[in-house]
Parts: sequence; C-alpha cells; structure tokens
Amino acid sequence: MAHVVHETHPEIINRLKRAEGHLRKTIAMIEAGRTCLDLAQQLHAIEKAVAAAKKTLIHDHIDHCLAHAADDEPRDAAKAMDELKQITKYL
Repeated sequence: MAHVVHETHPEIINRLKRAEGHLRKTIAMIEAGRTCLDLAQQLHAIEKAVAAAKKTLIHDHIDHCLAHAADDEPRDAAKAMDELKQITKYL
C-alpha cells in the first residue's frame, strides 16, 4: 500500500505531540506524588487529544480516500465501502 500524506496529517501530528506532552507531564506528576484530581485532569487531556487526532484521521479518510474511490470505477467504490466498514470499528 502506498504511503499517502493528506493535508490534515500535520494537524494530527500536532494533536499527537500534544498528547505526548500531556503523557510525559502525567508521568512526572505521578512520580512527584501529585493528587488524583490533578492526574485525572491530565489523563482527560490525553484522551481528548488522542480522540481528536483519531476523529480527524477518520474524517479525512472518509472525505478524501473514500470520496475519490467512489468517483472511480465500481470495483474501487466497493473496496472503499469495505474500508469504511472496517474503519468504523475505531469510532
């Protein structure tokens, strides 16, 4: 399968780097003995950043990959629909 770069990939990378920063901070906070409330807030931020990256990736796939395949020949459209069914398990 070919490596494809979409316009949203830099945005996704930024979101994942944000999550990575939150994760590093959370680990440091645990090691420093911070409160459970503080840790829960950081973990929530990690979840939100990863979820936003995933949502952007899936929407990008639907908008570009599937839309282009649907415009092509029927066999490509059928493959695109199969991909859509597969990707929805990650929603």
